[in-house]
Amino acid sequence: MKILIIDEMHLSIISMLEKEGHEVTYSPKITREEILQQVSEFEGLIIRSKTPMDRELLEKAENLKFIGRAGAGLDQIDLNYLEKRGVKLFHAAKGNRDAVAEHALGGLLALFNHVIKADQEVRKGIWDREGNRGHELMGKTVGIMGYGNMGKSFAKRLAGFGVKILAFDKYKTGFGNESVQEVSWKKLKEEADILSIHVPLTPETRDFFTFEELKSFAKPFWLINTARGEVISFAALNQAFDQGILRGAVLDVLENEKFQKFTVAQKEEFEKLAKRENVIFSPHVAGWTFESYVKINEVLVGKIKKEFS
Repeated sequence: MKILIIDEMHLSIISMLEKEGHEVTYSPKITREEILQQVSEFEGLIIRSKTPMDRELLEKAENLKFIGRAGAGLDQIDLNYLEKRGVKLFHAAKGNRDAVAEHALGGLLALFNHVIKADQEVRKGIWDREGNRGHELMGKTVGIMGYGNMGKSFAKRLAGFGVKILAFDKYKTGFGNESVQEVSWKKLKEEADILSIHVPLTPETRDFFTFEELKSFAKPFWLINTARGEVISFAALNQAFDQGILRGAVLDVLENEKFQKFTVAQKEEFEKLAKRENVIFSPHVAGWTFESYVKINEVLVGKIKKEFS
């Protein structure tokens, strides 16, 4: 098949696909207009998240047989239209699940132990032991919302820390085991000291974590979000911090990740959030390791081969 790659990928994907007999065009700098002009020539598209796969673009892709999403999120793809057309969709959540899990755990440990604050202080000649006294993860109850590839991988990383793990997934049942207790959302909110979010962005999850939802947790808790920023706004986070509902947060994703496109309200709320010492940010890199860069290719090519060989 003729396959067009429209985003930056580890270059190993070219040889992997060519080995299977495909003709590959690697165009990571291609613009949307150029895609619209050329896409009818191709049977496969491999993407990240630069260009939305909306109906306008997909209608031009007359010969399209599949889209390969190098990552987990599918929120920028018109899934209903793909299904209607019979176009296959492959994504590579298994390729970066380990990276996401390690990042979430690393962020949580750094938050608990004031690693960033302590490092900055020592560099300035400040030796404040009491002000950097940390918390232990052992003995805490960790709630996981969403028990797919990412949630399951995070639970696996927690296994040696002596924590109680509760997991809720609205669309899965029967996944509990000796180390993970499958629970209702209500029970998770009653017991969790820590909440880690691992859900996709859908109309149902967008802005799910309102202030009222956060307030319904039984006790103050730490929050980890390596999923999608749009599930919780800056304003809801700040309000929860101000009311003592949140004890800290690890945020790899933001409700708006284009700083230059912040609304006035978003700019004000983000600046307030950024001043908090009990918040750790990273630029949507939880799944962005050197290893996952290659693993994603292997997962995608494996799925394409299985379907079309």
